[in-house]
Amino acid sequence: MEELIAKKYIRALNDGSSTELVQYTSGIFTALADSFKDKKFLQIIENPNVSSSVKSDILLEAVKSAESSKINNFIKLLVEKKRINVIPAIAQELKKEIARSTKTYTGIVYSDTKILIKTIRELSSGLSKKFDLNISLKYVKSDFNGIKVDVEDLGIEINFSKQRISNQMIEHIIKAI
Repeated sequence: MEELIAKKYIRALNDGSSTELVQYTSGIFTALADSFKDKKFLQIIENPNVSSSVKSDILLEAVKSAESSKINNFIKLLVEKKRINVIPAIAQELKKEIARSTKTYTGIVYSDTKILIKTIRELSSGLSKKFDLNISLKYVKSDFNGIKVDVEDLGIEINFSKQRISNQMIEHIIKAI
């Protein structure tokens, strides 16, 4: 639900903005969204006894370095409409918007065994060519028994499970008999 609300606000925020300005705005909202991970910050923002003007002042102080009346007015609008909780979703959607416009995506390779950097680069290059996009991958060690490639923003998930391959080989042998 928050994603849909965030998309509407982003359309208004990005209207007529250059890619550089959208990236700058994304950086500001990403930093602001990180504040929502702090329990003390959340207690103040979610507290109904704290006035809207105090909440607005806190958020405006956080984005003061941006020196942007557009961002300041946007923050005031979010406070006025009681949509402060949408800020993390706005930050996430801005990142997705930038990825779409620049055709640059990031994915994760999961595996229980160490994967060489060369292999990750080859996977990245292959996916980039296949989808005509710039896809960069990073390795994360996990308990997945095989290899799993996940590019969430594109909805791409490829996995090679040792157990699944073993089961398919057994099925194939049984069918052949």
